[in-house]
Amino acid sequence: MESRGSIPARPMSYEGVWRFTAAAVEASVPRARHAVRDLLRRQGVPIGADIAEGLLLIVSELVTNAVKHAALLSPELGVEVAVGAEWIRVSVEDNHPYRPTALETDHGQTGGRGLLLVREITREAGGACDVRHTAGGGKIIWAALPLGPRP
Repeated sequence: MESRGSIPARPMSYEGVWRFTAAAVEASVPRARHAVRDLLRRQGVPIGADIAEGLLLIVSELVTNAVKHAALLSPELGVEVAVGAEWIRVSVEDNHPYRPTALETDHGQTGGRGLLLVREITREAGGACDVRHTAGGGKIIWAALPLGPRP
């Protein structure tokens, strides 16, 4: 039996990081979702249907939030998809300094629950999400999900 020791494992063919920019306009929401979906297919990422559906909803919510709340200070958004052997992370970057927080559920409110939805999808999948500031004063909101079903 051979031991791998300190030999690093070769990356899977679908592993990598892809980044694209989009204008901070409503039309970018479906474009970003379709771009991520097409990337998953093109790279052959072994992602379960439920995880993929949740991931695409997260992309839609994060881009929608950036368009609605950051467009004035950030006319362009960055979308990044990073795929590892067992996980996938999506992030949306804008130049607005405001760090959003998940709002408490208000049944009388018709909007403002996007980040709550992102957190819930992520939690149910066994992933993680957070917001961090960039060196340039903006922010990146990210969510990471396992590729397979939750153990």
